[in-house]
Amino acid sequence: MGCPDAELSLTLVNDPAMARLNRSLLQRRGPTNVITVPLQGGPFPDIQSQVLGDVVISLETTRRQARQHGWNFLELLDFYLIHGILHLLGYDHEAGEAEARRMAEKTREVFRIIHPELEEEIAWPDWK
Repeated sequence: MGCPDAELSLTLVNDPAMARLNRSLLQRRGPTNVITVPLQGGPFPDIQSQVLGDVVISLETTRRQARQHGWNFLELLDFYLIHGILHLLGYDHEAGEAEARRMAEKTREVFRIIHPELEEEIAWPDWK
């Protein structure tokens, strides 16, 4: 994906912790499935040039959404990790329909590399 030496952090949290992050970072109420905190750019981009940022995933929301939508928990966790990494790489599904399609296509492409056995068996999520 163009970042062979890049780093990121992954934090797995419960719903109350995710709700606090969602409120403080995005001014949104309640938990969500994944939040990213990009660390690229800023006033000193050369210092953090290899650090993409943070991906935070709520395990409780992931488990609940997996049950609701008929996904395997670990496969959905992979899906959200891919989603978060793509956000750190500049993809943004909230930046319009064309960008949402571009991000969805890249998500499916990477997911199929990790889970080729599921290529035709899953209903792709479009929930938030």
